[in-house]
Amino acid sequence: MTNVLFSFKTTLTLLMILAVGAAVATFIENDYGTSTARVLVYNNIWYETALVLTTINLCGIIFKYKMWKHPARFIFHTAFVVILLGAGITRYIGYEGIMHIREGQSQDKMISLEPYLQIKINQKDATYYKEYKKEFASTIYGDDNNSFSKKIFASIVKATNNFEHKIRFNDKVLDIEYNKYLFVKKGKASMGILSVDVTLNGKTKTIKLPGKRGQEGVVKVEDFGDTVVTLEYGSKLLKLPFAIKLRDFQLDRYPGSMAPSSYASEVTVLKPNKDPYDYRIFMNRTLHEGNFLFFQSSYDQDEKGTVLSVNHDPGKWPTYLGYFLLSLGLIWNLFDKKSRFWKLTKYLKNNTAASLALACLLSFSLTTDAKAIETQSIAISSQDTVMNYLNAFKKDSKVTADKFAQLVTQSGMGRMKPIDSLNDEILHKISSRGSMFGMDANQIVLGMLTNPSVWRNIRMIKIKTPKLKKLLGIDVSRKYIAFSDVFTKDGKYKLQKEAQIASRAKPSERGTFEKDIIKLDEKLNVSYMVFNASLFKIFPKVKDSTSNENNTWYTPLDAFTYFKGQNKVAVETMTRGFVNSVINEDYKSANKFIDMISTYQKKVGADIIPSESKINQEILFNKLDVFFKLTIAYLILGLIMLIVAFFVVFNPKIKPVKITKVFFILLAILFTIHTAGMGVRWIISGHAPWSNTYESLLYISWSAVFAGVVFFRRSLLALSAAIIVASIFMFTAHLTSIDPQITNLVPVLKSYWLTIHVSILTASYGFFGLAAILCYMSLIMFIFRKNRPHLDENIKNVVAITEVALIIGLSAITIGNFLGGVWANESWGRYWGWDPKETWAYVSIVIYAFVVHMRFIKNLNTPFALSVAGLVAFGTILMTYFGVNFYLSGMHSYATGDPVPIPMWVYYVTATVIITIALASKNRDMKDTIK
Repeated sequence: MTNVLFSFKTTLTLLMILAVGAAVATFIENDYGTSTARVLVYNNIWYETALVLTTINLCGIIFKYKMWKHPARFIFHTAFVVILLGAGITRYIGYEGIMHIREGQSQDKMISLEPYLQIKINQKDATYYKEYKKEFASTIYGDDNNSFSKKIFASIVKATNNFEHKIRFNDKVLDIEYNKYLFVKKGKASMGILSVDVTLNGKTKTIKLPGKRGQEGVVKVEDFGDTVVTLEYGSKLLKLPFAIKLRDFQLDRYPGSMAPSSYASEVTVLKPNKDPYDYRIFMNRTLHEGNFLFFQSSYDQDEKGTVLSVNHDPGKWPTYLGYFLLSLGLIWNLFDKKSRFWKLTKYLKNNTAASLALACLLSFSLTTDAKAIETQSIAISSQDTVMNYLNAFKKDSKVTADKFAQLVTQSGMGRMKPIDSLNDEILHKISSRGSMFGMDANQIVLGMLTNPSVWRNIRMIKIKTPKLKKLLGIDVSRKYIAFSDVFTKDGKYKLQKEAQIASRAKPSERGTFEKDIIKLDEKLNVSYMVFNASLFKIFPKVKDSTSNENNTWYTPLDAFTYFKGQNKVAVETMTRGFVNSVINEDYKSANKFIDMISTYQKKVGADIIPSESKINQEILFNKLDVFFKLTIAYLILGLIMLIVAFFVVFNPKIKPVKITKVFFILLAILFTIHTAGMGVRWIISGHAPWSNTYESLLYISWSAVFAGVVFFRRSLLALSAAIIVASIFMFTAHLTSIDPQITNLVPVLKSYWLTIHVSILTASYGFFGLAAILCYMSLIMFIFRKNRPHLDENIKNVVAITEVALIIGLSAITIGNFLGGVWANESWGRYWGWDPKETWAYVSIVIYAFVVHMRFIKNLNTPFALSVAGLVAFGTILMTYFGVNFYLSGMHSYATGDPVPIPMWVYYVTATVIITIALASKNRDMKDTIK
């Protein structure tokens, strides 16, 4: 029995059970709600049993293989045991709740997060009380119980839950049997209506109990003659051993925005027989009182009350100890000369046959030729007049446009930035280009602002769908339309009906036509806001008794309305003088008015205006467009390297020693540029550049190149794979659906833990992507290895590099994920909430742990098995990063409503992978592995 329990086969089996169970639970939660996922998986006895067996199995293997002889290995394996024990303490002894306090009031009670069925039995001489913590699955008690999946779910729940309670009191028995549970829509505070059969003295009554999450339930009283039974289902009231008084609630917003920058609760802790003390609770700063943690959760709409989440957590320090040991052991393992990692790196270092030493890249500079202004770009009959204006404007407005771009504007989220950044965002939005007609974004937007009657007839709004072009009555070969093309002669919007229909349609039901209508409608709105200058909040208001205290800046038209006295006169003079000067082509006067506006901004808006050096830095960063050029470089040169690498692999006599040094220098230069670009974006934004989708894709690309340059510079295949991974993620970052603009952070992300957690976790994706590409390359070589014995050595080395990348990636994702648990606990009082993104990160860790431990099973210890597993496992990373964001709801998700359809390329890639594996499997019989 111990041989079975403490075997690696059992380890891998348990890991697969944990991974598959958690993965399935995320889809159950998405379709049926959090309660259903908890009942069926997370809190179910079968999943908890799997976790306990995994802990026992791990303890047995540690003892069986005497891991204490290898300190690093012993520490990080033992850490998992400590973490699981700490989690068990938190799970079974700890509890969570919500506390609501109004300003000036004290509170010593909280509402439990978990729902309870509470039963009170009242007789003349005695009172009895029982409670049962219980959540229900919607799949069991819904109207449709006949589907196959619901029958499976029902059998799981009924086999692992008690649906009847017998309460004995005063020689009597009260029988409670769960009858039916009507589940409401997921995500609501109301959990549904619980129906129970209550039997006493041979009399049965059916009682319906509306349940609430985070609220006390509705009390129902039933009279059974000499006994009165009171039932309640929902969160229960919990009394604390101390009270908290809210002295003041404070909410700060970003300048000129309603978006919260931070919010905090000034409280006083009142403890019996002890002196009170004051404390400030805000995001990422938790109040610790004994084993209780209080963290800022929400606030009342009138901003006079706070909502604190409360966590009683006796398992905190054992868990933190486990996290520390885990990080220490995994990092130590990378430097332990007896570890698997060092054996692999030593093999790669000594094996010159496959170490085709290379690190590559040629600098690639993308330049866009100035496209001549053509008459086809103008949508009016008086083309000659407009042509003359555009040619003159193109020639003479450059200096003024650049000067105008240096002015500061305030974004909707309150970020202060140069108009240069806003102009780039505008032109990319409406045309998907950085320049047009030989003019940059600053010139084009300046023209739209000052002469909208001309620019509304310039064809610069991108359009794709032929059906939409036909609807507008334009040639299907045209790629751009003018603003005026979508309006009739009497000013009626041609797409009004279609735009409304497309917007009302579910995302999953929108085709290319509907999507293009919505995109075109957005582009038209942006163009209109440029024409009337409503995007340009460039005027701060002189502070007086009526000024708001949020440093709001105003658009020119709003300034005309809300400013008074000399302030209003000055703004009107500067604005009209500037516009009229540009219209009259008097650019010297226009430049003087821009200087006046700049002086006004610096004087009146001195509290929040960025420094001149920071403005110039951001403008230079915009003009260089580093990341787009790097994308092109990575794509082209990565493909060139891949072709060269395979040419060398299939021609072993070739030894490209000299070109290797050149490639490495060029690659180091590009990597340095990439690093510098990330650093500059960090300085400009004021936070680490991995806080949104665009930035994290850039960071994953950086980590992939980092892996190639630092760890695998001796392998041409590995380097080409690293660059291909980088180019894929960089290309994805520059898709039109991903917003590259720099934004402010929401309050919860203002934490140094964000920098640590996300940087380590996301870096692992680069290593896993590199491993996946290498696995695919090795499978290609498997297809052609018949009668080519020299390919075996190449496969062996590529697989060794793959395993190194997997070990680094697994170490990084594990440390990063558990550090995220520390951040979560310090920010909102819990390590883990089974949020879909958290869960899929956990699934990824378990799956990759499975992959790196496959070598302990004889039949799985082959290069082919590792290649297949490493490639397929990357699907969990793609699901963690992309799938969760768009197909599962949760804190980390961008999904709202119905998920968008799965792109066709996903099916093509999946089919390609399956076909490749099938073809490679014919030549899979290769047993030679690194010992």
